[in-house]
Amino acid sequence: MKLQGFIDGGSRGNPGPGASAAVLRDATGKTVSAEGLFLGTCTNNHAEYTALSLIIGNAVKLGATELELFSDSLLLVNQFNGIYKIKNPHLAEMMAEIKKKARGLRAITLTHVRREKNKEADALVNKTLDEAAKNGLKKPQPKKETGGGFEQLSLF
Repeated sequence: MKLQGFIDGGSRGNPGPGASAAVLRDATGKTVSAEGLFLGTCTNNHAEYTALSLIIGNAVKLGATELELFSDSLLLVNQFNGIYKIKNPHLAEMMAEIKKKARGLRAITLTHVRREKNKEADALVNKTLDEAAKNGLKKPQPKKETGGGFEQLSLF
């Protein structure tokens, strides 16, 4: 089964309160999974990497064999595709874990898109950050939700 996904990560302050978002769609364009994850204090890059890890894990759980992903982070896309080296040891370790997760897929692509083509994931990151700020959270607080025919884990 082939799924298409959009990811985003952000932090307000860099480092500051951070969140990741992952939106998966099936072949008909129907959203089968949407998840916002509050991360606590982190950098933008950590949030972007976490979004990639999150979506790959969700896709594998849903039984995907092929994954076509889009991100507005040129750095993440180029590091994942081996165009840029990963100089930060923490991010290099995260990427090794991401690549390990991706082994469960027959094919995976990650393509850069402009921010306006990534609106749903971007909005989910901001909603997650806004909810965390509203609730005064500094660290992730898990909360499970269901709806729209899919399960969603939100940390806000």
